[in-house]
Amino acid sequence: MKESQMQRGQQWLEELLKLSAIGSKVISQQQEDCYWMTIDQSNLTPEQVAILVGPDGNVLDAIQYLCNTVANIGNESDEPIAYTVELNGYRIRRQEELRSMAEYAAEQARSTGVEFELKALSSSERRQVHSFLSECEDIETYSQGQEPDRRLVVRRR
Repeated sequence: MKESQMQRGQQWLEELLKLSAIGSKVISQQQEDCYWMTIDQSNLTPEQVAILVGPDGNVLDAIQYLCNTVANIGNESDEPIAYTVELNGYRIRRQEELRSMAEYAAEQARSTGVEFELKALSSSERRQVHSFLSECEDIETYSQGQEPDRRLVVRRR
């Protein structure tokens, strides 16, 4: 991944914040397979943080989706570049919640032998849960249904 690709996402996000009358810098870091862009909250009010995260992270998810879509326009690579947008530790906290949900679902599927459904997850959150549970040899996962009612199912192999 090139430095200019990270800057492209960072510049887009900073411009979005500026146009939204929320002047804030963005700190970018390259992680394993994505660019992690953290909105600097030092000059933001608690209300601005709440607005940017939104209920259940919906606004932050929408910003991240737009960033990934716009910043990948004209990308000549076969693989799209992944951008993760973080604010106020939301993504880190949510990842821990998802890990706990995945572990609980796997334990329920193991102990009861019945499929366990996880509802109300975004597509990126479903991917994370699939990834968390892919290491379990006795558990398999799949998604079913259509958006916006798509669900992740966990069951014994």
